Amino acid sequence: MRHRSSPILITLGLVILAALAGGCTISRLWEPSREEVLQRILPSGVQIVIEQKEGRRVRSSSGVAIAAQPAGDHTACYIVTAGHTVSGLVGETQAYVVFDAHRGEPVKTPASVIAYRDNADIDLALLKAESDHCVPARTGGAGLLGEPVWVVGFPWGKHMTLTRGIVSQVTLDGDRRDRESAARLMVDAQVSYGSSGGGVFEARDGTLIGIVEGYSTARVTSQGANPPWYIEVPVPGQTFVTPVADLRRFLSHTSYAGLVGSANDRAGLRDP
Repeated sequence: MRHRSSPILITLGLVILAALAGGCTISRLWEPSREEVLQRILPSGVQIVIEQKEGRRVRSSSGVAIAAQPAGDHTACYIVTAGHTVSGLVGETQAYVVFDAHRGEPVKTPASVIAYRDNADIDLALLKAESDHCVPARTGGAGLLGEPVWVVGFPWGKHMTLTRGIVSQVTLDGDRRDRESAARLMVDAQVSYGSSGGGVFEARDGTLIGIVEGYSTARVTSQGANPPWYIEVPVPGQTFVTPVADLRRFLSHTSYAGLVGSANDRAGLRDP
């Protein structure tokens, strides 16, 4: 008895063979839709608020939930942000993390600063909060030049903002010439004050490839004013990003190294 092959199976086989012959991976045939990618990344974006003990806000920035672990009746949520967000304020203020901003129903939760570093090498901080609203991001590899990205942040301490761009620069550090050890990334997605610490996500699959470190500014000076004054405005297209490789290296010096993998590099870390 002869068995006839289904036309559907034949067509599918031809598509797979064509993809492999073209150097593509099979997974590319089933990439998530734009809506699915946004559903992955938006819940992980959080706002960081630093307040004086009497409740006055003194600083705000953005952050990304990177891990969740059971803690009794609650969930311990681990958040990463820029180190300069908490630098100089640890012990004198109270940190908060705002979850669920993407739903329009923000939940403000007290947080503690576990470790931070704010220097020319690394600008990162790790916070911990108890929250059942924690949705960790999925971390990826190093960013590729020209790769499309989404950036999630809270500019000017207000509402969640989503911007689109590409990886516009990959800077290698010293003798480390492999892409996984890239010291800095730059993306052309526009950000503003308060976006530092926000997540930079690969646009095709929603994986986290870095954390917003800062941006270039230009000084705009008053003309004829007495006394003279000036303001610093962001330069469009020059957003600096700390890659996930440096995040892993930063975490390797804490007892939470396994949150997003391990790193082999060793460096000092300031604990609050």
